[in-house]
Amino acid sequence: MAAIMEANDLTKRYGGTIALDGVNFAVEQGITGLLGPNGAGKSTAIKLFLGLLTPTEGSASVMGERPYENVEVKSRLGYMPEHDCLPDSVTASEFLTHMAQVSGLPPSAARTRAADTLRHVGLDEERYRPIGEYSTGMIQRVKLAQALVHDPVIVMLDEPTAGLDPVGREEMLALIRRTGREFGISIVLSTHLMGDVETTCDRIVVLERGQVVESGEVSGFTQETETIYIEVDGGVESLMSALSERGLDCSPDGYSIAVQGVAGDEYDEIRDALVDSGVRLRRLGPRRHRLTEIFREQR
Repeated sequence: MAAIMEANDLTKRYGGTIALDGVNFAVEQGITGLLGPNGAGKSTAIKLFLGLLTPTEGSASVMGERPYENVEVKSRLGYMPEHDCLPDSVTASEFLTHMAQVSGLPPSAARTRAADTLRHVGLDEERYRPIGEYSTGMIQRVKLAQALVHDPVIVMLDEPTAGLDPVGREEMLALIRRTGREFGISIVLSTHLMGDVETTCDRIVVLERGQVVESGEVSGFTQETETIYIEVDGGVESLMSALSERGLDCSPDGYSIAVQGVAGDEYDEIRDALVDSGVRLRRLGPRRHRLTEIFREQR
């Protein structure tokens, strides 16, 4: 599959600080995670691909063009910034309509596009309220909506789950997945949270100290093992007790449980333990290596 974004020996310096140090990677169609700790160079890379910055050396190209040299390619890009950037006193409908008109749509088409986009992100009933009255989750949805309203080919999301509680985070990730897979928009998701990449992205580029340390298909880093992984909403201790009573080898992992060496009738034992403990099951299946474990092992 041809790359839609490419970094070639891409370097960006701020005075004596090197944010990106000669990195090379390609982004294909689909959902790509740009993963790394704070200060790894993720935001700098996004701004270079958006044409907001010019490389010190090397190049950043989008659909074969360098956006810091070719202004026209910018119209095909969407950007959801990490920090708050929305006007408090206007409604989401007014703001999205304005953003659609800025992209070149006439007023009537802009209003329709704004309404459709706000409906997509789950703000249909709230679109006439001033943005200043919105919760953090609603603000994040408006930021995503303004990145989508002009029907871009590629959208870059900088820490889209920042400030969200666990439920809001999952809702945002589900919205991102739906945007990418139902509407065919390619997405670059910049985050320091491995879980966001693991559950949402097809591919991954890992940055650390301005350099690429890993890249490839997410599935290539999360191969199945023989362990069964049970993810539940609360009640971990109750389920652990029920599993142990049935002689199953299990260990906790946050709101999840790993059960070792499951085979044959032991699947029925797991089912019965879930019923007896009364917990709410979210996922059950062959356990996969998690990105955190893989990168920890490599260090």
